[in-house]
Amino acid sequence: MSHDTLPRPRPAKTEERPTPPPPQRRRKHWTKRGNPVSGLGSVVWLAIVVVPIYAMLSASLTSQDKALTGNPLNPPTSPTLDNYNTVLNSGFGHLLSNTAIVAVAVVAIVLGLSVPIAYVAVRTRNRWSGLAFRLFLLGVAIPAQAVVVPLYLLIAKLNLYDSLLAVILPTAAFAMPVSVLVLVGTLRDVSEELYEAMALDGASPQRMLFQLAVPLAKGGISTVVIFAALQAWNGFLFPLIFTQSDGPRVLTLGLFNYVSQFGVNIPALLASVVLSGIPIFAVYLVARRALIGGLMGVGGK
Repeated sequence: MSHDTLPRPRPAKTEERPTPPPPQRRRKHWTKRGNPVSGLGSVVWLAIVVVPIYAMLSASLTSQDKALTGNPLNPPTSPTLDNYNTVLNSGFGHLLSNTAIVAVAVVAIVLGLSVPIAYVAVRTRNRWSGLAFRLFLLGVAIPAQAVVVPLYLLIAKLNLYDSLLAVILPTAAFAMPVSVLVLVGTLRDVSEELYEAMALDGASPQRMLFQLAVPLAKGGISTVVIFAALQAWNGFLFPLIFTQSDGPRVLTLGLFNYVSQFGVNIPALLASVVLSGIPIFAVYLVARRALIGGLMGVGGK
């Protein structure tokens, strides 16, 4: 037998060791339990917000002879709606309608002016647009109390004293700086490539404003709507200075007068506060998602 025909020895089999599984990362123990500090803070904040509201609602359903006695946190033993009837029968509807007119007009003026101004400030690259934007920022630092006397003289010269326009115009003017600031920050988040794509399609600046900028800035616009509506709804200085008769009186001035009218009837006063807060709270519930998105700076995208 030749050397080539001899059987070759087989190599020894090596035992294959199973590959160990990859090491698993240990999760931090606090992620399973949550953050107790933030949870405690949330509970404390909830109590700070909810307890006064509960006390106000409870007192508004209590009769006058029981309002000043007992624990204000106890639920009313015999709830009554007489306080709400007293408020509704004392001209509350007139105050509510005037306040709604002021709020809607202020929101319309602020949106109609601040959206184009913010768009020009973002899209125009010259010193005049930058100067105009800085002037609006300067308005943030000017308090209404500092210019109330010149405003009074101006409104008197325009024969607008003791009218709703005397409340609407200054309120809208003082809401404009913050509104322009919010909208400029929102419109800056819109991609430049989108503007260039619409420009290549032959879109005009007006079309880019209404078909591109406005839809992508819903969060900022909702923020401006809520801010301007709150400024108009809770405004007290301008109605106090620029109105006198009962015709243009708004809710805040009416509540101020209720202090003397219901000086002893605390439940009726609290009932008027509850009724005056319901409409603006409803507006917040409708636009709360877009409002939070605008405050977080996502620009509604």
